[in-house]
Amino acid sequence: MVHLLGGRSIALDFPTRHVFTDLTIGVNSGDRIGVVGRNGDGKSTLLRILSGRLEPDSGEVVHRGGIRVGMLDQADTLDPELTIARAVVGDRPEHEWASDPRIRDVLGGLLGDLDWHTRTGDLSGGQRRRVALAELLVGEQDVLFLDEPTNHLDIEGVSWLARHLNQRWRSADGALVVVTHDRWFLDAVCTLTWEVHDGTVEVFEGGYAAYVLQRVERDRLAAQAETKRQNLMRKELAWLRRGAPARTAKPRFRIEAANQLIENEPPVRDSVKLQQLATARLGKDVIDLLGVSVGYGGEPVLTDVEWRIGPGERSGILGANGAGKTTLLKLITGLLDPDHGRVKRGKTVKIATLSQQLTELADVDQLRVRELLETKRSSYVAGGKELTPGQLLEQLGFPNALLSTPIKDLSGGQRRRLQLLMILLDEPNVLVLDEPTNDLDTDMLAAMEDLLDSWPGTLLVATHDRYLLERVTDQQYAILDHRLRHLPGGVDQYLQLSAQARDAADAPTAATEAPARQSTAARSRAVSKELAALERRLQRLQDRTEKIESAMVADSADYTKLAEHSAELNSVRAEQGELEDRWLELSVEAADD
Repeated sequence: MVHLLGGRSIALDFPTRHVFTDLTIGVNSGDRIGVVGRNGDGKSTLLRILSGRLEPDSGEVVHRGGIRVGMLDQADTLDPELTIARAVVGDRPEHEWASDPRIRDVLGGLLGDLDWHTRTGDLSGGQRRRVALAELLVGEQDVLFLDEPTNHLDIEGVSWLARHLNQRWRSADGALVVVTHDRWFLDAVCTLTWEVHDGTVEVFEGGYAAYVLQRVERDRLAAQAETKRQNLMRKELAWLRRGAPARTAKPRFRIEAANQLIENEPPVRDSVKLQQLATARLGKDVIDLLGVSVGYGGEPVLTDVEWRIGPGERSGILGANGAGKTTLLKLITGLLDPDHGRVKRGKTVKIATLSQQLTELADVDQLRVRELLETKRSSYVAGGKELTPGQLLEQLGFPNALLSTPIKDLSGGQRRRLQLLMILLDEPNVLVLDEPTNDLDTDMLAAMEDLLDSWPGTLLVATHDRYLLERVTDQQYAILDHRLRHLPGGVDQYLQLSAQARDAADAPTAATEAPARQSTAARSRAVSKELAALERRLQRLQDRTEKIESAMVADSADYTKLAEHSAELNSVRAEQGELEDRWLELSVEAADD
């Protein structure tokens, strides 16, 4: 492990608040760091300081001599007059960059749907963001700082980016520091988590799941003032361990400790009770899409969609950008009429939409939060308890002081939470969420999910945030080739179907099909054999880890032995991490076969 860069005694003040005070933090080779924290606490500022984009008021940032540092920040710095090709690869001759497999991978993963000769000034904001990310990734940096790199990427794009970053360096080389609210991405890529709060940075081992466990342990020992946040994170941990089996393999955090913490924790949702409540509020008929087709300019978007949405159904909608997710939601909500077929809605259906924009608050910008709440219901039932609007706001992270704040002065994340609250106070029985994660940090996403867990109605969610989708919905559908398809296997099945569709476009010729099948069968046997060997080695390493941890407890008063045990444990965990990465790669390959 080599120290690559770090900040010593960093302090920074903005006109209205302290950001950092006497902060010392470092990045080593092999680090894959996810940065989490509340909006406004300094996550992006920390990246800018460490990358050299921003000078602190005091202290210093030191980079190891000769290291190459790259950063993707949230500012749009592309020259609008450059073509995509010029912006990404510059003046390099085509034979040079086209022969580089890493560059081809980046171009295929991020820009495959764009015309290589289009001016960047003619692109949408999301497309420009992808070009900027591609421009960074075709380089050969030793340290990458990425600020919200998953913004404007669909689920396939996020999956590709995670795979690219995991394969970009050898496990002990390079370093990555990433700010993102995409919790699936944090788990897939990161081995360390930095939590930025109150002018400090707290370091946790592992990705998001491991961070949640350690944070629960920290909060369990904290003062009673932390009880509310502790309970929320315990619920989040319960879902991570019970509701997402794929997460139990990586990272392999202390499973027994997690089980003890959640043994008395109820399920995240009482699905039977919510179904009964939803049926009582909605009746048996909710929304039926019967042979629905729609298109724009003669081009089909959705074809012959048949979907009977029931009371209490909690469904996620997947699809690439432009596949028709928003069009489908508009058909459901009545904002769009089908070209063919019909949409049938139950008599008691009351639909509300949490849209990507904040137009619902535009007409009340001058009101204070308290004044807006006074125009709505005086109480709301959540989780079997009657809550005032103020209590609901507190559950969503609003301190009482903000009740007197004009709505126009709220941050983007605060406006987003207020928008959700106002919709819930209208008591719809069908709730449509179209990319609801905009402007929310991980804590606020957990708070929103906690509130939705007790919401008794039909919930439809279209999002590229895989974690949110798996967290709040019970089943998923995908728009593939203009048709709606149910996904019993969830997001993993969608990614497999998308990969198969791409492979079909490049199917081998008849002359090479038989050899390809033989090669595939041989590869499948080799994969199965290697998987079995890896599982045996991982079990041995797990047994060794438990012995070392027991020895650390026994020698807790002997600092010399404790340091030796700690070094041995780090070595074992590093080997374990590499084997787990390989196990996951082979598991995906085996599933594809």
